[in-house]
Amino acid sequence: MNPFLQLARHPVKFRMFLFRKMPSAFFSGIRIKTITEEKCVVTVPYTWFTQNPFRSTYFACLAMAAELSTGALSMMHVYKRVPRVSMLVVEMEAEYFKKATGISSFVCKDGIAVRDAVEAAIATHESNMIKLTSIGTNESGEIIAEFHFTWSFKVSTKKTAATIEKPIEE
Repeated sequence: MNPFLQLARHPVKFRMFLFRKMPSAFFSGIRIKTITEEKCVVTVPYTWFTQNPFRSTYFACLAMAAELSTGALSMMHVYKRVPRVSMLVVEMEAEYFKKATGISSFVCKDGIAVRDAVEAAIATHESNMIKLTSIGTNESGEIIAEFHFTWSFKVSTKKTAATIEKPIEE
């Protein structure tokens, strides 16, 4: 099994990851509900911490959940890769259709396309971009928002202490 999937599916380890690396997502209550090679489902609740003055979930919290649904699939394919692959969001588009007033779920079904984009970046040693879609729904299954994130993947040329060759001593 993919080591990132093991991490993402472990409730305590992944919450610790969020706390250390994405504290705003941690405190917002964002959680990965389901993750497979093909898709990721992320939820965000409507709470005091995520609310806006209009009695709905603040758009930035919705965007965090949507980004994580695409980002978790991306992390899964670059996690502990050799050679190292860096990833970066280079563009985001969003459309909002309905107020988010309960638990909102964001689904990205582009996992296979992410895998192919990462593999292409490794094969060509050039930056490769992919546009991923995350659809947000409310508890009734109604679409509340649609997000598009363009991710860039690139083989890292940064040398670490482990990859720098030491000169031969005579």
